[in-house]
Parts: sequence; structure tokens; C-alpha cells
Amino acid sequence: MDEAMTETSDKASHAGAALRDPPAGWSGILDDDERILWQGRPDQGFHFTLGQIPMTIFGVFFTGFALFWMVMAAQSGGIFWMFGLIHFSAGLGIIYSATIRDTVKRRGTWYTLTDRRAFIATDLPLKSRTLDSYAIDARARLSWREGSPGSVTFASEERRGTKGRRYNVDIGFERINEAGKVYGLMRTVQRRAERADGADEA
Repeated sequence: MDEAMTETSDKASHAGAALRDPPAGWSGILDDDERILWQGRPDQGFHFTLGQIPMTIFGVFFTGFALFWMVMAAQSGGIFWMFGLIHFSAGLGIIYSATIRDTVKRRGTWYTLTDRRAFIATDLPLKSRTLDSYAIDARARLSWREGSPGSVTFASEERRGTKGRRYNVDIGFERINEAGKVYGLMRTVQRRAERADGADEA
């Protein structure tokens, strides 16, 4: 999947020109008359926000306390100190999630926009490759968040938290350099879909 993304990224026009022939690796994925309009990737740099600070601090204290407990327990001899490894590992996981998880995810993500759908491909460590598609039609709720880089959202997904609570997560092309252009392309695709739906109803 990543080879196909890399190959087609070299061919795709970031100005929005469609590719005439389906690139290698896309056979059986795109419809016969479906064309790629744009391809890109999210910002690959490390990004840390103020909202991540509280969880990072909590993770550091949690990990530090577990490490302190293990050192003290080890001084008593035996293997009792090893029980602290569970909490120590959990603390490291909290720090990872709060600091670099999003960066790792972005570095394993590819975006593709066709004249019908938006694709998000991922190839992440310890996980299988995925390719999700979302129709850009009249039901798609498009939103452009300005910035450098900016983001374009077009769908939402309901997820379940660790305590069983449900919450919605926006889905889209996050932290891309051409967010404005991509949003314009999506609006064009959506208007065409709306006109096609109107013609079918007529």
C-alpha cells in the first residue's frame, strides 16, 4: 500500500489535476471511471500542544513513582519488585500516548482524494495496514480548519472510551499543507454528487 501511495504521489498534481489512468496498486479499489484528484500526507514533524501537557505530567509522575517503588522493593531482596513493572509500563504508555503517538500515526498515514471518495491509508507499527474510504456526497459534512498546516474533515465516527462512554471523533485529512485547495476540490466533488442525486430524483 505504501509503495502505491509513494508512486502515485509522484504522479499526482497537488494543483488538483486528475490522474487519467489508475496508478499501480489501485486496481480493484477504484471504480472503472473513478479518478484521483489529489494525494498527500499529513505533516511529518513532531507536534506538541498545550492540551497534551497535563497527561504528560501525569504520565511522568506515574512512571516515576512506579520506578521509585521498584527500587525500594528491590532493596528488600526477592522478586517482589517485578510487580511494579506493570505500573511502570503503564506509565510509559501514558507518556507515549500524550507525546509522540500522534506523530507516529501521521508518519504512517497517506491521503487520497478521488472524484467520489476520500481515502485514508495507514501502515503503523504492530498493526495491520488499513485503507478506509468515505463518500464525498451530499451527506458529507465538510469543514476546513485553517492553519499552517490546516485540516479538512468530512466524516465523524462514534467510539467507546475505556469506561464505556461513547464519543464522536472527526475524520479527515489532518495537518496538510494544501488544506484550502483540498477543501475546494471536495466541495466540487460534493456539488457534482448533489446534482447527480437531483437528476436521479427527477
